[in-house]
Amino acid sequence: MAPPEIICLTNGAFAENGYLVADRATGDVVIVDPGEEAELFLRRVETEKLSPQAIWLTHAHIDHIAGVAYVARETGVEIFLHAADRQLYDGAAQQGESLGMTIEAPPPPERGLVHGESVTVGSCAFQVVHVPGHSPGSVAFIGHGAALVGDVLFAGSVGRVDLPGGDGSTLLRSIESHLLPLPDETVVYPGHGPSTTIGRERASNPFLTGAYPLA
Repeated sequence: MAPPEIICLTNGAFAENGYLVADRATGDVVIVDPGEEAELFLRRVETEKLSPQAIWLTHAHIDHIAGVAYVARETGVEIFLHAADRQLYDGAAQQGESLGMTIEAPPPPERGLVHGESVTVGSCAFQVVHVPGHSPGSVAFIGHGAALVGDVLFAGSVGRVDLPGGDGSTLLRSIESHLLPLPDETVVYPGHGPSTTIGRERASNPFLTGAYPLA
């Protein structure tokens, strides 16, 4: 079985990384974290001749869900979100207002993501891993040598913990328990910035080596 193709789409004022995860054998695709430029995601889906199956959300901060309402309306697909981020999600319009942005409130999610379950696109399965700390309901989607981690882990950094629901010690526990045990070659696809690998971050990320303690 061929691994899924992962296409990064950087968009919006916060340079958020959303992703298309596609099984080329079936033509199925899921849209992960559609941000402000929702049309960008759907244009790419059309260009690639893919069939949308779901919206997977790593967490519910505004830069990662700003395009959910549009994408859901245009495609009719289900929205997957961890229940612990539902309060953030339901307050999307208020999140936008606090940043001077007008955001269409997204519809209620149809699926609550659960730690340890599998979610699929075509014949490709990913494990849902609950990794709180950046937000209460942050999750990573792990499979096929890839980890889509939202804003939990970045190249050379980790997610901020000064937003509502953030907690530094919880974030580090999540990373150490669920991400660092992955094989070194696992490719990390973060919510901002370039991709990296687990091995690189384990060896050199200053927040994980102790060189820069997370307050």
